[in-house]
Amino acid sequence: SFCICILYLCCANFFDEYQMEGVSPEDNEICLEVTPENLSRALKTVQTAKSVKVKLTKKHCPCLTIAAELPTLSSISRVVTHDVPVDVIPRRLWHEFKELNVPDFDVSIYLPPLKTMKNVVDRMKNLSNFLVIEANLNGEMNLKIETDLVSVTTHFKDLGNPPWGDDSSQDGGLSQSRDPDSMAEARVDVRRLQQFLMGQQVNPSKAMCNIVHQRILHLILLHEDVSLQYFIPAVA
Repeated sequence: SFCICILYLCCANFFDEYQMEGVSPEDNEICLEVTPENLSRALKTVQTAKSVKVKLTKKHCPCLTIAAELPTLSSISRVVTHDVPVDVIPRRLWHEFKELNVPDFDVSIYLPPLKTMKNVVDRMKNLSNFLVIEANLNGEMNLKIETDLVSVTTHFKDLGNPPWGDDSSQDGGLSQSRDPDSMAEARVDVRRLQQFLMGQQVNPSKAMCNIVHQRILHLILLHEDVSLQYFIPAVA
């Protein structure tokens, strides 16, 4: 079992100026691996900064060097610098970090409030290690736990379906001929779903779920210029 999380940021939306040179004109990319906690600690201290510069530097190891000019009452500028260690991913491994080619989904639906959904999943994890999430094109979604001893289902209605998941979609695919009441489902590891639901800290403006029946659960958080995608494989 595996899961992949992909975060998209557009440089133009975050930096007034930026310069980046990849390994070659054809492969104009640099792939880095960073410990989220280290990056988070560095960014917390620059929230009130007048300006922030981010550079990839070579010190005792490769680092993201974050230099923040902080407000001051005097004419002397005050700059705080953080060196966040990173691992540079070799080009031979880049294919492991590419976005997955997801088959056409059967159902796409907006998620209920993440806090509500998290509370339900937290309770269900005490009953089973696996959870079935199912949804249809009528804005209905169910979370189900089924074991030899107990069967529990939580129902959500009137959630709505994103435009690409209904008949108005330009490439609606399977959904154009799909019965709106027919459920698509994926049985997933509860722990994987819990990891995604921690995204409520992002306070997304929209949260969506795409289901490839019995194959993949594709979850998306949208917040301003940030798109966070999470892929969870279905288990038998």
